[in-house]
Amino acid sequence: MAQSVWGYDSDNGERGSGPRGGTGLSPAEPGRRLLCFCTSGPERWHENYPLAKGDKQSPIEINSKDVQHDASLPAWHASYDPGAAKSILNNGRPCRVVFDDTFDRSVLRGGPLTGAYRLRQLHLHWGSSDDHGSEHVIDGVKYAAELHMVHWNPKHGNFAGALKQPDGVAVVGIFLKVGKTPKPEMKRILEEIDNIKTKGKEVPFQHFDPSILFPKSRDYWTYHGSFTTPPCEECITWILLREPIEVSSDQMAKLRSLSKNGENEPVNPLVDNWRPPQPVKGRIVRASFK
Repeated sequence: MAQSVWGYDSDNGERGSGPRGGTGLSPAEPGRRLLCFCTSGPERWHENYPLAKGDKQSPIEINSKDVQHDASLPAWHASYDPGAAKSILNNGRPCRVVFDDTFDRSVLRGGPLTGAYRLRQLHLHWGSSDDHGSEHVIDGVKYAAELHMVHWNPKHGNFAGALKQPDGVAVVGIFLKVGKTPKPEMKRILEEIDNIKTKGKEVPFQHFDPSILFPKSRDYWTYHGSFTTPPCEECITWILLREPIEVSSDQMAKLRSLSKNGENEPVNPLVDNWRPPQPVKGRIVRASFK
């Protein structure tokens, strides 16, 4: 089994259409069933990626009653160079914007972090309808989508080196909720969706400052966790922003118009690309606010 092939379909892709969006392939289709077995849903990722069963996995459900307010947590701040934005792509899982991280031109500092972390990429996770799609869950609430800004610690030499260290990566997580006053800044990303409709499409995406996507409040939760996609390395300091940003239902529909199949394959909507919450296993979630 190719280790690089994993997905979000339940029942490792055998189901035609499950709650997480199946492959659409019937098990009865001759010659194609074996292809299905290459893609396993989140509940089976650990079979190829043992770390997915680790003690510091993400996402998690955050319950306010268990959160510790930490008055010593400083504010975080980002200094992003719009010229660092390079391209936007559809890799068949999330939709991703890639940045130049060859030097400290777009960095995140402060909060629970020591030193500056370089922005490498941002991506989104979303659901098949507006009532779910976020990976982290807050007091039982699921948002329509979750945006992740991925930064790495240059003291570890390169991104691959950072993945092996507990302080290697910092991710700012922003919730998207459907509301009446959508954030106009999301428009820039969504305008490019038509150019990356199918898996493998990548187009230039320049002069973009991702800090325009931040909500007004800088309040955050923080905990130590992992990537939410295989191999699920446990190297992430999470900075989850309390205040969601608003998008319209039409904007969410635009995201769902992406296909997780290639250009000459049948359209297969890219939806439900989220991992369910993982066991907290005694980890402490701290909050910068009361």
